[in-house]
Amino acid sequence: MKILITGTSQGIGKAIALEFLNHGHQVTGIDRQEAQISHKRYIHYQMDVRDYDHLPEIPGVNILINNAGTQNEADIDVNLKALIHITEKYGIQDQICSILNIGSASGHTGSEFPEYCASKGGVIAYTKNAAMRVAPFGATCNSLDPGGVLTPLNDCVIHDTDLWAQIMDETPLKKWATPEEIAQWAYFLTVTNTFCTGQCIIVDGGESINRKFVWKD
Repeated sequence: MKILITGTSQGIGKAIALEFLNHGHQVTGIDRQEAQISHKRYIHYQMDVRDYDHLPEIPGVNILINNAGTQNEADIDVNLKALIHITEKYGIQDQICSILNIGSASGHTGSEFPEYCASKGGVIAYTKNAAMRVAPFGATCNSLDPGGVLTPLNDCVIHDTDLWAQIMDETPLKKWATPEEIAQWAYFLTVTNTFCTGQCIIVDGGESINRKFVWKD
């Protein structure tokens, strides 16, 4: 199948791209950083997902995974507005089989930075809207909402002994997910799954049960 993934140069997005490549799919990535994947079935567009006027024409996308995101002053623009624009351009069409939005457990709990939580909460609502609109094509649309993931973006707390101990106290399974574990969920929700739709799946080791956000000052 023809897969389009945003934010493929590191972390979760890179792991998802590799998961699909390992299963024999054709993968296209969009990321503002240069490609970190070299594969004959991988095409990379180095650009910002907010550059709407220059997004490439990619007809016939079968699976769209909106992974690109940030934790800064551009939260709403990147995490929500660009996700909507990408979905409307590539996902709402009759060749689509599945759309997956990478959200956050914080969109459910509100336990993080204000604009980040708001952007991910918007993703939850938009996921349900898109699910209704792609259902006539027989397609699904869900969001995968991780808690802590072992990526470089989280190094500031992963490598802080005191903060990490606090986070583990709030996490029943006493661990964070690897990007590869999240990629397995992404593959399941978009390829194996054909019936669950309009749902927002929290994968956080149980951390959202406690709903206490720990971060570095």
